[in-house]
Amino acid sequence: MPRTVTADRVTGLALGAVGVLAFSLSLPLTRIAVQQLDPWFVAFGRAVGAALLAFAYLRLTRAPRPTAAQWRRLAVVAAGVVVGFPMFTSLALTTQTSAHGAVVVAVLPAMTAVFAVLRAGERPSPAFWAAAAAGLLAVLTFLVTSGGVGGTLTVADLFLLAAVVLCGLGYAEGGALSRELGGARTICWALLVALPVTVPVTAAAALADPPHADTTAWAAFGYLTAVSMFLGFFAWYAGLARGGIAQVGQIQLAQPVLTLAWSALLLSETVTPASISAALVVLGCVVLIQRTRASAPAPAVGKV
Repeated sequence: MPRTVTADRVTGLALGAVGVLAFSLSLPLTRIAVQQLDPWFVAFGRAVGAALLAFAYLRLTRAPRPTAAQWRRLAVVAAGVVVGFPMFTSLALTTQTSAHGAVVVAVLPAMTAVFAVLRAGERPSPAFWAAAAAGLLAVLTFLVTSGGVGGTLTVADLFLLAAVVLCGLGYAEGGALSRELGGARTICWALLVALPVTVPVTAAAALADPPHADTTAWAAFGYLTAVSMFLGFFAWYAGLARGGIAQVGQIQLAQPVLTLAWSALLLSETVTPASISAALVVLGCVVLIQRTRASAPAPAVGKV
């Protein structure tokens, strides 16, 4: 049994690392896509495209339908990672840089841990909440001092914060649900659940502003559809299910650093010392959060 548990954790960490690597490109490529494509089309169109891939996968694997209780939980996942995060980041990155967004997203591991704790019914210590508050304060301080007009938060900053909250909820709920459905089926069913929202919005956006873009923008949109919205979640949710939400969630610590690097490489964005300092402070708070979480029994490993 110890060998099995250890193997599951190693596998979970490896799958989680693949997911984080896939997601680390999401902000820079969203920034590229929304420079030529309508942000509403980018946010919801990629979900529609991923839903087509999800439908094909579910048909090929003959996946059984979720139960009524699982459908309700899938709606939460869809609201967080299929609709909420893509929508708010697309809107934010029409005016804000990817590097700036990476600093805000640095608090995502903390938000994921908060929702994992609340959902699991644990009783976190005061140190947990102090570290979570410190991480959020660091992000807010960075936003006010670096990006705000007249020293205040911009609308783009508020969009990014909303994206982080919803994504943390979707990660935690999806990771827990993947123990029952498997990582691939969880994101596939969530994509289909969101179709009544994503299809009308995509159609309306395309009619209002017919999509025209060069090869680079369409390639970015293709990555967001096939990887960020689909394949990346295969690995991420499977990793959370096998290794545990708290354990695997720590791998997200590398995501802001990777995103800053991609922003500089792909977009030639300037990564300021303030951005690096803010990211390091937030990462330090996230490490403290992970170490002060109330311990919980290891979950049973489900499908991947």
